[in-house]
Amino acid sequence: MLGVDTEERELGTTFLPRFDAQGLIIAIAVDHATREILMVAYMNAEALEKTRETGLAHFWSRSRQALWLKGETSNNMLRIKEILVDCDQDALQLVVEPAGPACHTGARSCFYRRLEGDGLNRVGE
Repeated sequence: MLGVDTEERELGTTFLPRFDAQGLIIAIAVDHATREILMVAYMNAEALEKTRETGLAHFWSRSRQALWLKGETSNNMLRIKEILVDCDQDALQLVVEPAGPACHTGARSCFYRRLEGDGLNRVGE
């Protein structure tokens, strides 16, 4: 966005989301009760607008080049409790109430593996 003052973006009270060159902003979904990171995805302006409008997390699929409602096929919706904006407004934290597993693999969180040495081990095993 041209003409946006850095001080206003970083310290002000106006919502001025800073989308990248592809028109996307990072959205990190965290469980409202545990603050566990559930997933990381991207939003474009339309996904952000739909999320704010409906109270349900919408994202932009980079692989399908399409808007998607999280849980549209699985019913594992992410109900928005609040949206936190980082200091320079180029990332969002979606504080959500998950209706089931957040990961498409069926895991509660997409972060279910730990890097150990050169391999990955499931968390909790």
